[in-house]
Formats: sequence, C-alpha cells, structure tokens
Amino acid sequence: MTALDAARIAVAALLLEGVRYVVVAPGSRSAPMAYALAEADAMGRVELLVRVDERDAGFTALGLALVTGAPAAVLTTSGTAVGNLLPAVMEANHAAVPLVVISADRPVELRGTGANQTTMQLDLFGEHVRFAADVPAGSDPRRAVETALSAATGAFEDTPPGPVQLNLAFRDPLVPAPGDRLPPESGRRVYRAPRGPLALDFPPASESLPERRTVVLAGHDAGPVAEAFARAHGLPLLAEPSSNARFGPNAVGAYRIVLDAFGPESAQPIERVVLFGRPTLSRPVSALLARADVPSALYQPVPVAWYEPGRRTELPLDNLADLADFAGRGSTAWLDAWLLAGAAAQHAVDLALAAVPAATGPAVGALVWEHSRGQLVLGSSNGIRDVDLAGAPAAEPGATIFANRGLSGIDGTLATATGIALGGRQETTVLLGDVTFLHDAGGLLLGAGEAEPTLRIVVLNDAGGAIFGLLEHGAVDAAGRYGTAVERLFGTPHNVNLASLAAAYGVAHRSVSTTAELAAALAEPWEGRSIIEVHTDRRGLRELHARIRAAVGAAVAGVLAAE
Repeated sequence: MTALDAARIAVAALLLEGVRYVVVAPGSRSAPMAYALAEADAMGRVELLVRVDERDAGFTALGLALVTGAPAAVLTTSGTAVGNLLPAVMEANHAAVPLVVISADRPVELRGTGANQTTMQLDLFGEHVRFAADVPAGSDPRRAVETALSAATGAFEDTPPGPVQLNLAFRDPLVPAPGDRLPPESGRRVYRAPRGPLALDFPPASESLPERRTVVLAGHDAGPVAEAFARAHGLPLLAEPSSNARFGPNAVGAYRIVLDAFGPESAQPIERVVLFGRPTLSRPVSALLARADVPSALYQPVPVAWYEPGRRTELPLDNLADLADFAGRGSTAWLDAWLLAGAAAQHAVDLALAAVPAATGPAVGALVWEHSRGQLVLGSSNGIRDVDLAGAPAAEPGATIFANRGLSGIDGTLATATGIALGGRQETTVLLGDVTFLHDAGGLLLGAGEAEPTLRIVVLNDAGGAIFGLLEHGAVDAAGRYGTAVERLFGTPHNVNLASLAAAYGVAHRSVSTTAELAAALAEPWEGRSIIEVHTDRRGLRELHARIRAAVGAAVAGVLAAE
C-alpha cells in the first residue's frame, strides 16, 4: 500500500466518523494526508484551513470542535511540529473536546537512526489523550481511525470525550503518482451545527419538597439546565459568564461579593449548594464549596474530564429528580432576599464604574457583555472575571459564550476564537487582555485565500498583566519590599504598538480610552476582522476593586436590614 493509498483510506474513515473540518500545518512527511485531503476538499466533503503555526492550528481546530460539537482534526508533519500541539491537547483533555491529532511520522526503519525530524511521537501527549495509535507505513489505518473517533466522541463507557492521536507513518514516495490529479470541484456542503443561546423550561418544583436555603452555582459549561432548575425551584442562581446560564429572573449579579451577606453568621445562612458545570473563577465560591457544614451536590449526568472521581467533596448526582430531592425548594423570602441583594449590588457596581469616565477593566467587561450577540469568547485572566463582576444578567441569553477554562491558559485565544467564528458562521466577539493578545499575535495570520471570520477583537490594553495586582502580589508590590521585581516579573510591562501590529496583519484597528467611546464602537456593525484597542491604566485597579467591594457591601447590608 502506497503512502497516498493509506492516506486516502484514513481520510475516508475520518469523514465517515464525522470529521468535517481539518486544520493543516504544512510539512513534507504529512504530504500524503495533505494531498488526500485536497482531493476530499475539491469534492466538497471536508473544509480545510491552513495555518503555518502548529500551535495556532491546534487551537483553531479546538475552536471548531467547541462550536460545532463534532470532532475536528489538525494535521502536522513530524518532529517539533507535533510538540507544538501539546497546549491545545491539554486544554481539550480537561474540557472534554473531541480534538483529533493526526501526526505524520517516519517509517520504523528510520526511527532511532538520527533521521531528520525524527523523534518519539507516539504517546507524546501521555495522559492527555483518550487514545493514541501508531500506524506503520504501508498498513491500513481504517481500524485505528475508527477506534480513535469513538474515543474522541465519548462512545466508550465511563469515558468523557476528548483528544486522540493518530500517528501515521509514511514511506517514500510522499507525492501522488504521475497520473493522479484533483477531481473536478463540486459544490461545497456547508457544515454547521445550529447553535444559539438557549433557554429551557421546567415545571415548578413539587410543593412536597422541603423548603431549604439552597443556592444554585453554575460554573463553566453548566448550560441552560442550571437556569431552568433554579427558576423551577425558586432558588437564587449564581452563574459564571461561560456557564451559558447567566440570565433569567433568578440570576444574581456580583454574586461573589453578595455571598458575604449570606455567610454562617448572617440572618439567612446558606444551607445547601447545587453545582452545575465547573466553577473556575472566584475564591468566595471555592470557599463556599469547601465548607464542611454546607452539603453540596454536583449534577453530573455524563462523565466529565475536569476532575478525578473521589477528589471533590460534592455528591455527584446523575438525574434531576435526585437533585431536586437534595436541593428542595426556596421560600419566597429566601429568593427575594437574594434578588434584592443582587439588584442593590448591581446598582452599586454600575455607580462605581460610572464615576470613572476613563475605561476600566470591569466597565469594559460590562459593555462587551451588554453589546455582544451571536458568539462571545472570553479570554482568561482578568477579562472573564471583569464580566463576572460587572456583567448584568439579562432576562434572556444574548450570545453563546465560549472560554478555554479547561486549564484557563492564555495561549491560543485568538486562534480559538477564529475557529469558533468560522465554525459557527456568525458574528463573534472576543474579549482579552493585551498580554493574552500578544501571546497569540500569530493567531492573526491568515494565509492568502484563507477564509476570514467575522471577528471583533476587543483588547484591554493596560500595558501588562493586571491580574497579579489583584492577587497577593499586589500587596507585595505596594509594600515595596521587593522593589520593582513584582512589576517586572508579574506585571510584564511592554511598549508594543498594537495599531502597527494590526496593520502588519491587515486587520482594521481603532483605539478608544473612555467607556463612552467604547460603547459607540461596540454599537457599530462590522465585517471581517477588526480590533478595538481599549487603553486603560492598571495602576488604580486594586483601589477600584476595593471601592466596588465596599460599595456593594454597604448597599447589600442596607437592603437586607430594611427587609
């Protein structure tokens, strides 16, 4: 079997198992797969994207898999090219994303001989893949592809979806036979899994359930089931932005500060916690879940990848009936107290931000949250936390939210957003900080003729890493005991001209520095890719957050005392 024969069989098997997008990074050893994919592309059976940077190729495929819910593949040549996929594979592992790595390799007779670009590629990703197969040169790859796709999509019992590796060895010749040629082009089929903001309806909870002071926590990827459960049971909903449950009449804004008003010494202490999804953003939530005196349950209808069984304290429940028995139902007084406190907190946050005309992180987060439609991608670090603090829950979901919260890394954010925008085929906004943007500046590179997404990139540029100033490092910096070490090692200041960088990649750019200017920019329609650079100063951010906490605390205490 020639290299191209094996590659054609592999491509046919991939398409049969549901792969419709493949991101290709150029290379010679992977040429048989590239030619076979080009043939399938000409027949309209697969959509190819080409990226010169393997790390961005991996994250682009990750975004495509996230938005479509179907397996997406990334193809690389041998050597260091494969290693560049590790960050995307790690994220896919912890987020249960069906990412298919196709790594080309030398035949067995060249391994261990010092042959160029030859290394040990099988099991390179270790525990981060659900399945890895080494297919020898000249062998039929069909069985390996079928098993890999079953593992990637969660077809095996008690195993969540996740990344897989197909290591395909090819022996020369790596090019088509002299008589081969591309088939005639046929009409392309558009593959798009319909996905939009969702809301569910559950019947009201049975009155036979006991009244309990329970809260519903919606972590990352909880889904609209969390909102529907909270509403049906009359319980307050504390929802992270990427839960896709931060809406509805029971959702509480600025909840991480409001939690203090319902602590163990309060008049109405929390009795129980029901958790949907993965909580990733705030220490107050982590502290609540760690309390031994507050029983908690986790809704887990299918296996998840983000924790090992037995390593968390929540009681896992796989059906809503058992969850209802655990949660009970909220009294009118319990829900009203939370909604009053939430409204007071949101008003206090809004007033504190309105008092500062210059753009700040929380104000930017609130505006992006308010104006986004279609799809919204939230970068790690401060961006998603700013939305969590200041983004007012809406009556109905306004956009489908995505975020790389598997490992919460800042790498590959632009590439992930590009994959989401292209696969979702609708307008997409991504909010990220300047360090996250610069970390993946190569994600702006699209080759000539490559599809351009409708992607609005909002960059909060405070010339460094502001999040560390809000952590313990900010206190160390303020004390002056380590001189400029905190600013240099954590703040990582820079002087990059983002306008020039955007121009180099051919992306439209505009700068704003006030909330009014940002609101006007977000209200304008756009096509293709555009960057809105928001200039802000991180030096006063720690003090701003302290003022917000004080204002929210006073406002919540006032309304609860008057209740």
